[in-house]
Amino acid sequence: MDETFTLPARDEIPEIFVRRQSQETTPRGTVLYVHGATFPSALSIAYRFDGRSWMDELVAASFDCWSFDFAGFGHSGRYPAMNASPAGGEPLGRVPMAARQLAEVVDAILDRTEQPRLSIVAHSWGSLVTGRFASEHPDVIDRLVLFGAIARRAEAGDPPSFDAWYPLTTDAQYRRFVEDVPQGHLMVLLDRHFARWAPAYLDTDPTSAERTPPTVRTPSGPLADIEAAWHGDFPYDPAAVQAPVLIVRGEWDSLCADVDARWLFDAFTGSPIRRDVKIGAATHLMHLEESRYALHREIETFLAGHDVSTSTPQAETTTIQEA
Repeated sequence: MDETFTLPARDEIPEIFVRRQSQETTPRGTVLYVHGATFPSALSIAYRFDGRSWMDELVAASFDCWSFDFAGFGHSGRYPAMNASPAGGEPLGRVPMAARQLAEVVDAILDRTEQPRLSIVAHSWGSLVTGRFASEHPDVIDRLVLFGAIARRAEAGDPPSFDAWYPLTTDAQYRRFVEDVPQGHLMVLLDRHFARWAPAYLDTDPTSAERTPPTVRTPSGPLADIEAAWHGDFPYDPAAVQAPVLIVRGEWDSLCADVDARWLFDAFTGSPIRRDVKIGAATHLMHLEESRYALHREIETFLAGHDVSTSTPQAETTTIQEA
């Protein structure tokens, strides 16, 4: 079953695009993917590398799989300010606004599936939004996966300021994707994959060709949220999350380094099960890289409830997945 629909705009929230893939059989559980700061669900969990997407993998593992685009991304509506110059105004789509959008999507999913809870897999900045939602609505979260999660840091000074939105080129995306790969190591994002991904990314913004070079209008709120978290202003209380939590990251992930994962692991004191998994030869964008299959396996195992131990109140484990 493949389904897409749009939640209508209301209050200050533009319309929100939602995608679903599932089998006809009874699923093992309902899983929602929450994307990160710079590209939507169609370019992440729903993007098919060599004909197969992460959504396809989760459906094959018998999960009812959902994703959506935050306002300002992909097939969802744009904030009105994104039709003007990026300069001026507050950064668009910050955590409080994004958490409201996530809440509307979760309500729609639970209403359609007639289920009391669901699991969430959140990437990067999406982990801040999801953490905010999960801390405020712990009763609806079955399991929580934070992939390349953003942690609190204590950087000196004030966080930088941002415009309402910013234009992002495919060249800038590529540099961001490969900058953490050690010098001399083979690229883990294949050039032939990026050659197809890049034009599909530009197509997510119908106005991209109007600018030279072509760019995707991108809300600046996620960047402001990440910088705020790194300057000590964290947007949620991890201790309020009551679901089992998996923290999963790549060996070369500079946005979720060992110290960040350790802080998150220690902060989720209300979780009955906590796991920290590090996957070798992978970066912050592991779901686009050659290590994505290891990522899929680790997350599917966790979502299915195959934990190392459930006999103690806290099953604290750290796993290193070798390359």
